[in-house]
Amino acid sequence: MPTIALKIDVDTYVGTRDGVPRLLEIFDRFGIKGTFYFSMGPDNSGKAIRRIFTRKGFLRKMLRTRAPSVYGLRTLMYGILLPPPIIANKLPHVLRETTARGHEVGIHCWDHVKWHDLLPWIPRNMIALELGRAFALFEEILDKRAKTTAAPGWTVTADSLEIQDALYLSYCSDSRGSHPFYPVMDDRRFHTLQIPTTLPTMDELLGENGITPETVNDHYLSLIQPGLNVHTIHAELEGGVLSPTFINLLERLQAKGCRFVTLAEAAEEAHRGEIPCCDLAMGELPGRAGEVAIQGKMVREPRRRMRD
Repeated sequence: MPTIALKIDVDTYVGTRDGVPRLLEIFDRFGIKGTFYFSMGPDNSGKAIRRIFTRKGFLRKMLRTRAPSVYGLRTLMYGILLPPPIIANKLPHVLRETTARGHEVGIHCWDHVKWHDLLPWIPRNMIALELGRAFALFEEILDKRAKTTAAPGWTVTADSLEIQDALYLSYCSDSRGSHPFYPVMDDRRFHTLQIPTTLPTMDELLGENGITPETVNDHYLSLIQPGLNVHTIHAELEGGVLSPTFINLLERLQAKGCRFVTLAEAAEEAHRGEIPCCDLAMGELPGRAGEVAIQGKMVREPRRRMRD
């Protein structure tokens, strides 16, 4: 029986305010629990415009996915023409409601655009500060410590993985791949379990190879494999203009007999068997502008585990 874990990335103020409540309604209708990752700090979405000059294919993707109509003009001005709202400070009730409805909640980031675009150039102590601010606000709002994170844009470095290890998280979901693993990067083995996204995201598929909102779910069903399938959705898309398409996907997955789990449940099931060490490196995927962390081949225990 295929198992589906739904990972929900919440990138923006509008996605938190409007998309998450819509998804909570959808999940209640289907009796499904998901794992929500919230951006906690400033919505600097407008600053992503610089990717036109730094990431090949970004402008084409924006046009292909009709980003202005999806995100809204106001969101695209945050951080450049409009002051960026501190998302979790403005909308703490959304995080509380998500938890109250029985969903798993974790941290996506403090500043989504900063992490996604600049992580390789951020000093290690500043990476720790970014996560520390997000963890502090998360605990202030929910009165509990976050146990999982998911990197914006699946962007990681060896330093960010080391900081995650120091936080003693239950697991993370920072990568793209095929099965749970312990990451090895720069010949260093890290100890926080990775549960990678296994399926392409909606924005990677739409407009490519003739795929439309009417045909994308046929493609998704062709990709479902026995065992664990991790599907990342976005509050701004599947909780917005693409919610009818997402509802249809859930109907078809349930009709197929798929079992739905949270990522925490997937991690628990992974720990019942042997978990391999696998290379993790930044690389390109079809439909994305820029690089993402991609699970590689299995490796033996490297010589170094962590920086002294």
